Amino acid sequence: MVFVALLRGINVGGNNKVDMKRLKRTFEGLGLSQVVTYINSGNIVFSDELRSSEELASKLEDAILADFGLSIRVMIRTLDQIRNIMDKLPEDWTNDANMKSDVLYLWEEYDRESVLEELHIKPGIDRVLYAPGAILWSYDKINASKSGMSKIIGTKLYRQVTVRNVNTARKIYELMQTQAVEA
Repeated sequence: MVFVALLRGINVGGNNKVDMKRLKRTFEGLGLSQVVTYINSGNIVFSDELRSSEELASKLEDAILADFGLSIRVMIRTLDQIRNIMDKLPEDWTNDANMKSDVLYLWEEYDRESVLEELHIKPGIDRVLYAPGAILWSYDKINASKSGMSKIIGTKLYRQVTVRNVNTARKIYELMQTQAVEA
């Protein structure tokens, strides 16, 4: 089965530095196959036929603590889970000079549509959708200072998500699809 591990809070602002080549070896050391890392923000696509998502997350968190001395939360998602999120992501949402669009992947305890009620969504500025497993958020960069997105930072909810821009989210999905075809 094809999975992605999304690590929260590594290589951000010079904190929790993790070398991706070394991290790949950590994953392979657990018997995971076809391990591919994507950029330095903690995105690792891999295959495993033996363990559940929960077991994989626990084993990887333990291995990262042992190998790097860092207590990093690891979110595991299957190809089907990522596909369901990507199916809800509007094709015209971009992350470029004009638009900022992100996927906020939710940990299980916050994965419910009512989580949107906890957000400061600015009508006419923010475009926000729920997809099982994620909040999809977009706004025009000209309105960045008006967007409610900045109000989520530092909240209890913010600690229960790991964020990737839509370009990264789409690339992760592409890598997962490629791996599924090759398997």
